[in-house]
Formats: sequence, C-alpha cells, structure tokens
Amino acid sequence: MLFAVVKTEIIKLRRAPVWIAFFTLPLLASVMGTFNYLQNIGILTKEWYSLWTQHTIFSSFFFLPSLIGVLCAYQWRLEHRENNWNSLLTFPISAQTIFDGKLIVSAGLVILTQLLTGVLFMICGKYAGLSGEVPSDLPHWLLLGAFAGISIASVQLTFSMTIKSFAIPVGISLIGGIIGLAMVNSGRGLFFPYSLLALGMDANGMGYLTVQDTLPFLASCVVFTGLPMVFAVQWLKKKDVA
Repeated sequence: MLFAVVKTEIIKLRRAPVWIAFFTLPLLASVMGTFNYLQNIGILTKEWYSLWTQHTIFSSFFFLPSLIGVLCAYQWRLEHRENNWNSLLTFPISAQTIFDGKLIVSAGLVILTQLLTGVLFMICGKYAGLSGEVPSDLPHWLLLGAFAGISIASVQLTFSMTIKSFAIPVGISLIGGIIGLAMVNSGRGLFFPYSLLALGMDANGMGYLTVQDTLPFLASCVVFTGLPMVFAVQWLKKKDVA
C-alpha cells in the first residue's frame, strides 16, 4: 500500500510547477554564490572550500528551505480542495502510510536537489578557474544536507497538512531559514530544524565533519523528522474519526 501512495504522489508531481523551482532555485544559489566568490577572491583564499561556503550560505538558509516548503505545500494542495479530504480518508490506507508516502517523495526530491547542488558546484568551480581536486568532503556535505532537508520536509509536510493555505507554509519555510541563520550564529543550530541544512552542508566552514560532531547532528535530524511525523499521524487519525 505504501508503494501505491508513493506512486500516486509521483504522478501528481509529474507536470507540477514545483519542477520550475527545483531547477531555478539551486541554479540561482550557485550563480549568486559564484558571483560573490569572484567579487571577493582576494579575501576568500581557500578556493574550492571558499566557493562552497558562498554557495551554501545562499542555498541552506534561503533557497533550499523555500524549495522544500513549496514541494510540501503542493503535495497537500489537492487534499485541501473541495471534499478531497473526505475521499482520502475513506480509502483503506492508514494515516501512517499517507504521511510516509509523502515524506518518501519529499526525501527523493531533497536527494535530487543535493545531487544537482553538487553538480552545479563542480561546474561553477571549473568556470571560476579553480585548480586542484574537488574537496573529498563534498559527498559527506551533500549526504548530511540530505538528512537535514528530510527533517525540514517532515516539519513542512505537517504545516502544509494542517494549514489550508498554500502560501503560509511556504512563508514559514522562508522565515524558518532566516531564523535558522540567527540560531547557527548563536551556537544553537542543533535545536532548530531550519539550521540543520547549514550545519550538515558545512556552510561558512563550521566543520561538522568528525564522528563526534556528526552524531549529535544526526540525532537532531531524527528528532525533527520523527516528532512532526508522530503529530501528523495522530492528527490524521483524529480527522478520520471526525
């Protein structure tokens, strides 16, 4: 049954306008990051590592949270129309399966976004004339960023499920990214889901690479993925009873 839910969600997204955001926002972040790097090349002297920080400063705090917000809001858009909630709840599908299906699809898009981010980073590095090898830490940054993105997706799916408006959850994701910047600067990034992207992707050279640092990061990802899921499933069950 979970496979059927995932398949249905994928079909809904085939011709969805979210694909415009999927390609545009990572590209915009890469262009802005590369431009900023080239304008400050006298200060940013670590080549590939400096370029990565410029890419991730824009993407982890602004573009990626917004992209995830748009994706999650779109997945619940159909359910909020007319009597589609009633139709959904009459199907022999558990609340857990409904939410899990949407989260799996969101996770897949997050992973694709991370892969696109990595490809654009390498292309921009070559365009900027950087020498040497691409940082060996890149797969690690992208992987941890994917875990962080899935956590944000769980939070955003819960907001989009309970709020009928399409724009409000997207606005929450944008504001969350901005607050996430303040939380990281205050040293409390692990306690706020929208900060996890910057920590996982090592924005601004914060160095979340060692096992000692990674374990608490992954624990935060698990918490911020699991807690919204538990709330969402209970909310769906109550709505089903009602």
